[in-house]
Amino acid sequence: MSDRPSRTLLLLRHGESLANAEDRFGGWLDFALTNRGRDQAAAAGKTIKAAGLTPTAVHTSVLTRAIDTAKIAMAETNSPAIEHRRSWRLNERHYGALQGRTRAEVRAEVGAELYGDWRRSYHLAPPAVDPDDPAHPRHDPRYAALPPGELPSTESLAAVRRRLVPYWQDAIAGDLWAGHVTLVVAHGNSLRALCTHLDGLTPDRVRTLEIPIGVPLRYDLDELLRPIRPGGVYLDATPANAGRAALIG
Repeated sequence: MSDRPSRTLLLLRHGESLANAEDRFGGWLDFALTNRGRDQAAAAGKTIKAAGLTPTAVHTSVLTRAIDTAKIAMAETNSPAIEHRRSWRLNERHYGALQGRTRAEVRAEVGAELYGDWRRSYHLAPPAVDPDDPAHPRHDPRYAALPPGELPSTESLAAVRRRLVPYWQDAIAGDLWAGHVTLVVAHGNSLRALCTHLDGLTPDRVRTLEIPIGVPLRYDLDELLRPIRPGGVYLDATPANAGRAALIG
């Protein structure tokens, strides 16, 4: 390990949302946190504080469940008041025509094999949502300034990684190089994509990667922003292990 000081990155998947509670594909749809999700966000903040960490840079997606998780968690850390930067590039994977549907419904309709490939494959995307559908992001004022070609109708995990990496390079990396303890609050698949980039995971390896809800994942990075310990370390391993087991099921 280098004698130079490491740079600390904290990754946090938002607390339980209404989509999680109802076992629905959330994607870019804007589901609120449940009461349990708010409690998970507060617990994450307390865990960060107990680890002796004070985030001084925060990045979230533009989705309410991530924004609120960051606000609640940061309120528990006693960190100074700082601007939370938001980007659509940290949004959850766009699940296309599956968004809003229950997982059980989709699994029963298409079979376990295709359902599993849509969820876990690196390259395969679900069926696209029609651009005229009111749920398509081109109808959402939050994305009005983006070129139409940037807005997905569906995404694979590979596509999520492609749109996330520029934000990593242009925004998050700059905060880390400046010495900030940097907190990124996002979603299961956008964080899987970021871990894939950081750890150089293969498509087969990322297929089994799970990011549990509400448990901070710490990466210490070297001067080139490479993980000193690949895979990082969960600040609270017990709920992380339990969360991964629940998600796999």
